Amino acid sequence: MSINPQQRPRLSFWQIWNMSFGFLGIQFGFALQNANVSRIFETLGANVDTIPILWLAAPVTGLVVQPIVGYFSDRTWTRLGRRRPYFLWGAIFASVALVIMPNSPVLWVAAGMLWILDASINISMEPFRAYVGDMLPSEQRTKGFAMQSFFIGTGAVVASALPWMMTNLLGIPNTAPEGMIPPSVKWSFYIGASVFFLAVLWTVLRSREYSPEELEAFEKYENSLLDDPEEVKRDIPIEAGKGKNKITSGYIFTISGIAATAIIFFGNYDAELYVISAGLILAGIISLTAGFLQRSGKTEQGLVIVVHDFLTMPKTMIQLAVVQFFTWFALFAMWIYTTAAVTSHIYGTSDPTSLLYNEGADWVGILFAIYNGFAALIAFALAPLARATSRKTVHGIALATGGLSLFSIYFIPSPSLLIIPMIGVGLAWASILAMPYAILAGSLPAKKMGLYMGIFNFFIVIPQIIAASMLGFITRNWFNGEAIFSLMLGGGAMIIAALSMFLVDDVDEVKDPL
Repeated sequence: MSINPQQRPRLSFWQIWNMSFGFLGIQFGFALQNANVSRIFETLGANVDTIPILWLAAPVTGLVVQPIVGYFSDRTWTRLGRRRPYFLWGAIFASVALVIMPNSPVLWVAAGMLWILDASINISMEPFRAYVGDMLPSEQRTKGFAMQSFFIGTGAVVASALPWMMTNLLGIPNTAPEGMIPPSVKWSFYIGASVFFLAVLWTVLRSREYSPEELEAFEKYENSLLDDPEEVKRDIPIEAGKGKNKITSGYIFTISGIAATAIIFFGNYDAELYVISAGLILAGIISLTAGFLQRSGKTEQGLVIVVHDFLTMPKTMIQLAVVQFFTWFALFAMWIYTTAAVTSHIYGTSDPTSLLYNEGADWVGILFAIYNGFAALIAFALAPLARATSRKTVHGIALATGGLSLFSIYFIPSPSLLIIPMIGVGLAWASILAMPYAILAGSLPAKKMGLYMGIFNFFIVIPQIIAASMLGFITRNWFNGEAIFSLMLGGGAMIIAALSMFLVDDVDEVKDPL
C-alpha cells in the first residue's frame, strides 16, 4: 500500500537516546579489542612487526560482513523490524567471543577469535548506522550520530580503562607467567561481554522502526525539497543483458592484481604484501562475475546488486570515500602502534613480560579512555557547531586537530603529557563517528540505506587492510622497527583526510533549529 509523501517525524531526546544506547555495548567490545588485542598477541609470542597482519581480521570481516548485513537488513521485516534482529544476534555472538578470547592458549586461537569477534561486532554495528538514516529527518541526523558518538565514547572510557581499574582499584594482577594473559585483562573481557549484550537488548526492546511504506513516503517528500534534480536519491536500475562497466572494471582489477603479485614475487618483498595483490585479484573476479551474471539477465542476484551500487555510488559518497580512506588508515596505525610506540619511545622497553612494559600498556589503555571520554563530552557540541558553520567544516577542523595530535607524540617527553594529544584525537574521533554518516545519509535512497552504509564501510576497511599489509613492511624497512614513526605516518594521513573534506558536497544539510 502506497502512502502519500510526508515529512519524517522528529524524535524526542529520549527516543534518540534509546535507539542509540546499544552502541554503548558495541563500543565496550570494540574498545577492549583495540586497547588489548596487540597486548594479547605480543603475550602469546607475536613480534611487533607481525602484529599488523594479525589485525587483518578486523577489516577483512568488515569488508565482507557489512554489505551482506546491509543488503539483507534492507530486505528484512520481522516482529522486531528490519535492523533490530541483526543488533541482537550480533550481540549474542560478540559476547561469547569476548569471553573466549582472553582464554586463548596459543596465538592462532587468539587470532581466530578476533575474526569471530569482529564479524559479530559488524553484524550489530552496520544496521545501527542505517537505523539513524531510517528514523531521523535530515536536521536531526547530526544529533543522532552525535548521540552514537556519546555512547561510543562513554563505553570506550570504561572499557579501555578496565584492565587498569581491575589492578589499581580491585587488586587483580596485571602480570602473568610467560604466554599467559593477565587476570586483569580476562576480567575486563568478561565484564565487556555482559555490557555488550545488555545494552543492545535495551535498544531492541525500547525502540521501534518505520515500515517500508512509511520510509518510501518520507523519501518522496525529501526528494521534492532538493533544488538540483541531480541530487535526487536515485535508485539506478540494473539493465539485463548489459554489465560492460562491471566486466571492464573486473579486468582492470584482475590485471592490476596479477602485476602487483609479480612485482612482489620478483622483488622479494614481504609476504604480507600479497594481501593487497590478492585483494585486487579477488575484487576483479567479483566484478567480472557480477558483469557476466548481469549480461545473462540475472539482475536480482545479490552480488550483481552490490557491485552495481558500488559502481554507481552517489557523488557525495564518492567524495566522502576519499576522506574515509585516509582517516581510517590513520586510525588503524594508531590502534596497532600506540602501545608499541609508547612503551618503546617513552618507557624505553619492548619486553612484554616486564613490569615497565605492562605499566606502559596500562597507561595506553588510560590514554584511549581519555580520547574516548573527551569524544563523549564533545559529541553533543557537534550539532551546534555544525549549525554555526557546516558539517564539513566541523569535520575538517576535527580531522586536522587529530592528525597534528598524533604527529606530536614523537616530541612528548613524559607519559602524563600524552593526555594533551589524546584530547585532540578525541575531538577527531567524535566527529569521525558522526559527521560522515550524517552527510552521507541524506544522499542515499531509503530502501538501500543499509546496503549503501555497508558499501561505505569499504572505505573504512580497505585502508585498514592496506595498513595491515604495509605498515609492518614500512616499520621494519623504512623506520628500523621504530613504531613511533608509523604513528606519525598515521598523523600525516589524517591531515590529508582533513584537506579532502573541503571538497565534499553536503547535498541536504538542513539546520536544526533546536
